[in-house]
Amino acid sequence: MPLTRRTLIAASLSITFVLAPLTSAFAASPAPAKGEHGMVVTAQHLASEVGVEILKKGGNAVDAAVAVGYALAVVYPNAGNIGGGGFMTIRFKDGKSTFLDFRERAPLAATKTMYLDKDGNPVKGASLDGYLAVGVPGSVAGFEMAREKYGTLSRQDLMAPAIGYAKDGFVLNQGDAASFAGSADRLAKDLAAAAIFLKPDGKPYGIRERLIQPDLAASLAAISEKGADAFYKGAIADAIVKASGAKGGILAKPDFEQYAVRELKPVTCTYRGYEITSSPPPSSGGVIICEILNVLEGYPLNYLGAGSAETVHVMVEAMRHAYVDRNSALGDPDFVDNPVSKLLDKAYAKDIRDKIDPFRAGVSRDLMPKGFGESKQTTHYSIIDNDGNAVAVTYTLNGSFGAGVVADGTGILLNNEMDDFTQKPGVPNLYGLVQGEANAIQPKKTPLSSMSPTVVAKDGKPFMVIGSPGGSRIITITLEAIVNVVDHGMNIQEAIDAPRIHHQWLPDTVYIEPFGLSPDTEKLLAGMGYHLDLGDKTWGQAAGILVGGKSLAEIEKGGGARYNGAIDSRAASGEALGY
Repeated sequence: MPLTRRTLIAASLSITFVLAPLTSAFAASPAPAKGEHGMVVTAQHLASEVGVEILKKGGNAVDAAVAVGYALAVVYPNAGNIGGGGFMTIRFKDGKSTFLDFRERAPLAATKTMYLDKDGNPVKGASLDGYLAVGVPGSVAGFEMAREKYGTLSRQDLMAPAIGYAKDGFVLNQGDAASFAGSADRLAKDLAAAAIFLKPDGKPYGIRERLIQPDLAASLAAISEKGADAFYKGAIADAIVKASGAKGGILAKPDFEQYAVRELKPVTCTYRGYEITSSPPPSSGGVIICEILNVLEGYPLNYLGAGSAETVHVMVEAMRHAYVDRNSALGDPDFVDNPVSKLLDKAYAKDIRDKIDPFRAGVSRDLMPKGFGESKQTTHYSIIDNDGNAVAVTYTLNGSFGAGVVADGTGILLNNEMDDFTQKPGVPNLYGLVQGEANAIQPKKTPLSSMSPTVVAKDGKPFMVIGSPGGSRIITITLEAIVNVVDHGMNIQEAIDAPRIHHQWLPDTVYIEPFGLSPDTEKLLAGMGYHLDLGDKTWGQAAGILVGGKSLAEIEKGGGARYNGAIDSRAASGEALGY
């Protein structure tokens, strides 16, 4: 029986539910950034500045997104990339939208069992470290297609800032330095990577030191001059293929020559009158966000309260059911018949609500589909221009600094995206996701993703641009930001900063950020049968924009700033910049 006001009243006769203040152990969120003509929110302040300068020069949101993408490859090397791939959701000023899939692909020589030993067991680290873990990169092709089809400025204009930062260097702040320090041992294992990101004494670069990347500058300059062919058909591809062959990988020149971006129809749904536009397969993000929102639409979350046991209960159960569908049914649309229409059906959401016990936790094992056995670095940025064109981009190297390898002479960090495939049904990947045959490795196939670049509209006008890194938690991070604004009335900065919960079906655990819930709420949830992981780490670095005011209340009142930007307080180097 679904949780309703009536059942809540009945429950209150025996249990007192306690609402947990979301910010009980946190300082108040800073005010959102404001702008009247445009807004750029990224995880690295220099990249945000690049995006705003492109808008000021007359470029549109797509131009700024391309310039930011190249800039992040220089100033945010643990996740920014041209050696990885990602997704771009675009909502144009006329209300039309599109989606670009420039995700990595499996090499032509890839096989279903390539990461298993002779006994059929996964080889530790094989899908994460070194050249065998590298998928065919897509970022350069994606940026070039976006610029050529929807941009207004030249490639040289958009790439000049990135080339400058690579050639002349940039000074590291505390957040930049921390990312290098945390991965120094890993980077040291590859001589080419170590030569770039570690000092001659083997120590990582620190605060106020300058990182110069001449090889990357040369690669970017070649792309600026010759376009995507410089990456996929020229010396860059040759160097990567040569390094891969010499160091245990399977990349070949045809992998690069045959790479093509897909332009797809975005996933769309509605939630309490808001129009959601997000990522379709090969991302699970848009489908699963919409599936969860459809379930939650049947509950009075505003009445139940942010952080209450009732709200957490229904959110976790919606997540549980949706992640079963994600992990068992979705995959690359060129290889898998994705049941998108079923998963987006409001009637299907009602069926899920009917299965949720209002007083007890569900059991993930009871939802085990047939065919199953028993960080990580991505980055997101959100941009909107003076005309109301909105762009949400999430792209990734997968693990922090990807596979930790650089082909000599290129300066380009390569991804370890092959880990996102199902190595073996029932075996968890880097993010603990237990997946099925729909996501098995095949040549030229794209691994299933959780990346969720999302644009929300209201009455035909842009309302919110949102997304985040976070591996399997990207979906719930993005979802919770939307719910916090729409249901709980938070301003965009509060909505992004608020402590998070996460459940992904398996393991059957509710993950809670530090101080995310009150001890009383935790006890109530434990009493309902939930296994709680009260971790000591936060997750995600969401980047969001709200249009017309910093919160729903201000939008309804009128008089707020046109654009209100927020970078996650968890992002040490990020910045929201408006003008």
